[in-house]
Amino acid sequence: MARWRELARRGLMALMGGPTMLFGARNQIVVERLPPLESRLLGEPRLIDVYLPRTYATDTLRSYPVLYANDGQDMKAVDLAGMLDTLQRSERMAPVIVVAIHATERVQDYGTAGIPNAQGLGARADRYNQFLLTEVMTLIEARYRIASGPASTAIMGWSLGGLSAFDLAWHHPERFGAVGVFSGAFWWRTDDRDVPAKQASRIMHRRVHETPGHPALRIWFETGLQDEASDRDGDGVIDAVQDTGELVAELEKKGFRPGRDVVHITVAGGHDLPTWKRLLPEWLVWAFPGNRDER
Repeated sequence: MARWRELARRGLMALMGGPTMLFGARNQIVVERLPPLESRLLGEPRLIDVYLPRTYATDTLRSYPVLYANDGQDMKAVDLAGMLDTLQRSERMAPVIVVAIHATERVQDYGTAGIPNAQGLGARADRYNQFLLTEVMTLIEARYRIASGPASTAIMGWSLGGLSAFDLAWHHPERFGAVGVFSGAFWWRTDDRDVPAKQASRIMHRRVHETPGHPALRIWFETGLQDEASDRDGDGVIDAVQDTGELVAELEKKGFRPGRDVVHITVAGGHDLPTWKRLLPEWLVWAFPGNRDER
């Protein structure tokens, strides 16, 4: 396996050219866009933006934690670079490298590995997971000064990207130590016949319930009171909040400690970038606390 990873690393480095700096300067967050990564697993190229911490160019002996982000094309809209710069300058957040992976056909790539939903969506989720684990992570670890191990590695996403991030971290706690999910699509299910079938066939709830043991993960969830209007069982709680809350309950049954191993916050806001942008600093500080974290 070690020899295969080294050959894969050399092959990827040979195929890739140099990155393009999108913006940034000395003592600022620098954003590099890598040449399109030609994925053997997905059969198509993918854009990847890499956000380097303010000290990356000057502190050349230091290795940094890394955050992999689904829906990387959205990171400019939520001003991730400005957010990272502010949080790191104030020392509320530790310096990290953020790898933002652009999505293409997200309704097929994002989902639950090996189990498409009732509409057949998420059919490529397993291939996407392997793409991130083998092609993307191999490339990033070869090109940048990455601190290795799950304690230094996190993943995040919103909506379907959040479901994907959770699924990846749940299956691979040996690679990821923390996961952040914004308005996660935990309604993802295999049976749409009626309300009881919909409730019982939610894939991630079943997956968590059936997993033996307690994966070593720290998990952070956000839901918005205006994420949707649907309330399939008529209990007065919208499905987005209920599905996440019931997933948290499954995690707590397995021994995850509320407020420490697992956090769920529900806020006034919707299933949209402005809401996620508002909550993103809270997740970043929770995942990578700095010297002046005020929690």
